[in-house]
Amino acid sequence: MNKSKVWLGLLAVLTVPSAEAVNREIRALFQPDPSQPHNNTFVNKTPNSGYCATYPNECAENQTFSIEIPVRYNSTGPIDYGIAMKVPADWRQLTITNPATQETEIVEVRITGFGSKYVLSDSAANLTGETDLLTGHQKLWKSSSWVNASPPCQYSGVGAYTGETYRFFWKTPVESYCHKLTAFPIPWMYFENLDFAYELRTPNPLGMSSGLYTGSLTYGLGSGSTKEFDFGPYMRPDDGTLTLDFVLDVQHTLKVDLPPGGNKVALEPEGGWQTWINGGPKPGRIFRDQTFFISASSRFKVMMQCQDSLGGERCRMYGGGNVTDVTTRMTLPAGITYNGTPVNRLPLRHEVWTGALQPSQYVDRQVGVLHFEIPSDAIDRLLQPGVGASLDTNITIIWDSEV
Repeated sequence: MNKSKVWLGLLAVLTVPSAEAVNREIRALFQPDPSQPHNNTFVNKTPNSGYCATYPNECAENQTFSIEIPVRYNSTGPIDYGIAMKVPADWRQLTITNPATQETEIVEVRITGFGSKYVLSDSAANLTGETDLLTGHQKLWKSSSWVNASPPCQYSGVGAYTGETYRFFWKTPVESYCHKLTAFPIPWMYFENLDFAYELRTPNPLGMSSGLYTGSLTYGLGSGSTKEFDFGPYMRPDDGTLTLDFVLDVQHTLKVDLPPGGNKVALEPEGGWQTWINGGPKPGRIFRDQTFFISASSRFKVMMQCQDSLGGERCRMYGGGNVTDVTTRMTLPAGITYNGTPVNRLPLRHEVWTGALQPSQYVDRQVGVLHFEIPSDAIDRLLQPGVGASLDTNITIIWDSEV
């Protein structure tokens, strides 16, 4: 910034709080875990900085994460009475969007703690007339040093000091002002940075498509009704807003495997053809149940494609001058539903998508079945005395996670 003129430099200082902003990215990931199929939650992938980086066990116990941002709160004059501080401890909502599908979801976030390192104009011992550094910090404030939070804020066990500085961190169970009253006047002071812990509520990833979902939430810094990180009228931040940019990465699994040789299916009566060949009764069913293995963590759809079809559920089979029909139905493992009900012998149709099929948890390599069968009316046309033939066709089953 050009500071060659004194009045330009002054103008820059006066406009910083309303013009400047701080952005921080918060990233979370969902990947299905075969060892924990019921764990349908996002994992926070934002590197901890500040409080949780220094005291990881404390944050792990409370399932919170922290970020330190370079925002400095400067006193506007002497601190003769005290400081009132409030942060957005209530849940806030924001909308995240998958730009590829335009799907939207709601994320909630709340601030569960805050802290900083205050820097005094002189040592606390000199300001209070004490000789011991810690005693100076304890005497400077009416309710002991800043390791002890003022209600409704709560103690976190964190405190570190030098002669002129004191690092603190307080938990914020509710959104309300926490006051620290001075016992001695302080000519000036500042908070070196802003350190806060946060908690997330994320949507159920099993109902989301794969991809990145993004959205932002902006907080005001300063004092007044529109400012969420409010350290009172006597402490002015050098940035006007804090924007949290959320990125939720959904990486679903959809995989279908056939056992060896499962791509070649032979239809025959139960017990084989020998009874019919030896002059026995016409078989009541000609079919084959082909198993497969499916892994799925999100909704998907299925479509059948016939080599030849008149449409609907039936594919045509040809051979030796004969023609017949075959239908395909599908059974899926427990944990996957269609319209809220288990999937049992669900009919598939030529070039018509069936779905959405929805897992209620991560299904990892569970067994499904494709039921191929010649309808009874087609059996009557096919099996004529003295006529033998081998009929075949190709049937393709397509599985797609883009629903």
